[in-house]
Amino acid sequence: MTASAAEIQARTLAGYADASRLRQVHDRDWVLDQVTGDPRVLLDLGSGIGQLLGTALDRFPSLRRAVGLERSPHRIAEATERLRPYGDRVALHEADLTAPRTLPHRPDVVTMTSVLHWLYPDERRIFEWTRDHLAPDGAFLLTTYHPTRDEHGLGGEDDLVRTVLETQHADVPGLFAAHGVLPIATRTRTTEELKPLLERYFRIEATLDRDAVVTVESAGQYEHFHAATFGDYYSRLVAPEHRAGFFRAVGDTAWRRQAETGHVSRMTVRLWRLVAA
Repeated sequence: MTASAAEIQARTLAGYADASRLRQVHDRDWVLDQVTGDPRVLLDLGSGIGQLLGTALDRFPSLRRAVGLERSPHRIAEATERLRPYGDRVALHEADLTAPRTLPHRPDVVTMTSVLHWLYPDERRIFEWTRDHLAPDGAFLLTTYHPTRDEHGLGGEDDLVRTVLETQHADVPGLFAAHGVLPIATRTRTTEELKPLLERYFRIEATLDRDAVVTVESAGQYEHFHAATFGDYYSRLVAPEHRAGFFRAVGDTAWRRQAETGHVSRMTVRLWRLVAA
């Protein structure tokens, strides 16, 4: 059986450049606007296909080195091509952010956008690592997403997936638990939970909030956004032969929701500016 385009995207996380325009790309300039002075080294945690690194190199001529840590070899390969024109100003490392290796770099700025929920429940490891690598006067710029969640810990993207799965399963939260798939809204700690955790390692210098609203031009656009952003995280909940239909149904559900409410999703995003404690 030939895999659908969305299934291939989910396996390889391809097409992220287009998919990120719906949500993640809005963090990029928002975060870089908080960079002060003339940074020499910037480190992006979960650097994906290198979009933030490329923008930073263009915006800050003072940058001698833009460093990216990324787990996906597919995304590192794409980032390598994207950033090739910047030559040795770029250093990309394949890394698991729950257990990163020590690096020689002492960045003035560390960024992490749309990543932290994937590290749950081991966020403290990357916080400690970042504190130890940050230059003495450096800043850690972190964005966190905060969807409203229900009594089962589901919210945001989980809601779309639940709507799709409810056509076949009476107990969707039980299905999540049976497959060992933790809802993304559960992975995303509340700001009240994050604050004391962050304060073990940093001083919170400032926070900014914005309303992240996702709208799409078609069901197919959201289908590909979901596959490129979440990969096979949710599709594990259905049998392999039904996965192509699952991705289509997610896109169709998102499109119907937008017709009903004017948007696919809406949630608060917080930007934390953190400095050494």
